[in-house]
Amino acid sequence: MSSWTTGTCEANGIDVRYLRTGGDKPPVVLLHGLTLNGACWTPLARALEKDYDIVMPDARGHGNSSAPDHGYRYNNLAADVVSLIDALGLATPVVLGHSMGGMTAAVVASQNPKRLRGLVLVDPTFLTPQRQREVHKSDAADQHRRILNQPKEDLLAEMESRHSRRSREVIELFAEARFQTSIHAYKVLTPPNPDYMQLINALDVPSLLIVGDVGSIVTLEIAAELTRLNQRLGVIQIEGAGHAVPYDQPERFSAVVQTFLRSVLKIL
Repeated sequence: MSSWTTGTCEANGIDVRYLRTGGDKPPVVLLHGLTLNGACWTPLARALEKDYDIVMPDARGHGNSSAPDHGYRYNNLAADVVSLIDALGLATPVVLGHSMGGMTAAVVASQNPKRLRGLVLVDPTFLTPQRQREVHKSDAADQHRRILNQPKEDLLAEMESRHSRRSREVIELFAEARFQTSIHAYKVLTPPNPDYMQLINALDVPSLLIVGDVGSIVTLEIAAELTRLNQRLGVIQIEGAGHAVPYDQPERFSAVVQTFLRSVLKIL
């Protein structure tokens, strides 16, 4: 990690902070979920940095990126990513996104099919209209306000108790990211989301959907429906993982991602 760099560039009218492994290698952009930040991808980036230039941006309202009071629709988030790709001069990157980052990645790919080499969607927020309304009406934002008003040590203790199998490093990265998440970021939960069936139907890039088997947003039934819509989409389910697939089964997840990257980038 000593050779990794952090930078800030103007993208789509805001400052986007990113962490980057660097090197003259195929670029891979990793997009995090709500309340996380680019640094939360550190374990995966370590596994990939030998073969790829990994770019890990903080989404608007997260980490050290700008937190304006507006612009949290998925089209805004996708425009931030495309602008970042342009600003950094990344040639046909693979884009991987988890949760909120997965929906963002799907929008990027559907709107810019010739700009990407591949797409990985990790249990993206593909919610039905009814579920979107339920999530929006939930107390998620109020919970976040309460967390921001408590000592970080309390959050760390709660996370260690709830996620005893995760490493201390990941728990500390999550806690740090949570306290860097603006309440404005929760505006992404405002319906309607883009129609995920239309997004998948529009994909024209090698794509992989990764889901868990315990409480994933995207069920195997929905995944099967999506693969019928687009033959360029493959699906892999990782056992023993919930919505937080990259952190519940990090080694298996890393292996699946590396296999996909080698296939689309033709790396032996």
